[in-house]
Amino acid sequence: MATPSRPPIAPKQSISPQPSPLTPVGEQLVVLYVIAVYMVIIFAVWNVPGVRNLINPLKLFTIGWHELCHIAAAIMTGGTILKVTIDPSLGGATIVQGGNPTITLASGYIGSTLMGGLLILAGWDVLIAKVMSFVLGVGFLTPLVLVRDKLTILLTLIYEALLIGFWFIDHAQALRWCCLFMGVMNIFYVVWDISDDKFFHKTNDSDATQFSLLYPSVKAHIWGAIWICFELCVLVSFVVIGLVAFKLNVDQMNDQASAFLPT
Repeated sequence: MATPSRPPIAPKQSISPQPSPLTPVGEQLVVLYVIAVYMVIIFAVWNVPGVRNLINPLKLFTIGWHELCHIAAAIMTGGTILKVTIDPSLGGATIVQGGNPTITLASGYIGSTLMGGLLILAGWDVLIAKVMSFVLGVGFLTPLVLVRDKLTILLTLIYEALLIGFWFIDHAQALRWCCLFMGVMNIFYVVWDISDDKFFHKTNDSDATQFSLLYPSVKAHIWGAIWICFELCVLVSFVVIGLVAFKLNVDQMNDQASAFLPT
């Protein structure tokens, strides 16, 4: 009696595991390193006497947006704006009558952090960087309405020219790093705000100090720690979005961005 033949057994196929969408690839790894380097550079430049004046236009953008968020929140909660100060040395201040003080005060750090997150996303993609460069261009010039310092006005015009020039460097790839720099500066505004308080004793108190006056049971350094934790969480969130959503290499980014004002 013949034994039935068995079908041949196929060799086992080795299945390579799919990489996690959070695994940085190519250009993404560079962005992560640059974010860390920018944090160190901005902290150093912001706090070095003399040198810190060279970034006055960038500080004016950051402070101006921060104060604009205060103004918007104050008006939306029924308040009246009495006075606004935007100064790279003294810091910003918005004097409000009425409205909701907690919402008005919190809106500054929240608004700065969210603007920083959007600019950080621009660091992952040329097309977004092109769009956000218009925000920076308008944001650099707008504070000049309140500025009379000739050096700051000259530096602002120089930065504006550089921003335009970045459109023509490597198909606007340079815009990514410019937006990323401004993103880190905005998302960690609480750090620079508190450091101005600590090292330079600026005239206008930080918002962390203002929170301690509004809620005396919590000290200013605790409020600062709370807001720094908030900003770190937002940074991580936008980094995760960047890692998952923007997997294009440089050539693919250039092809995609060429559909919008090609250079």
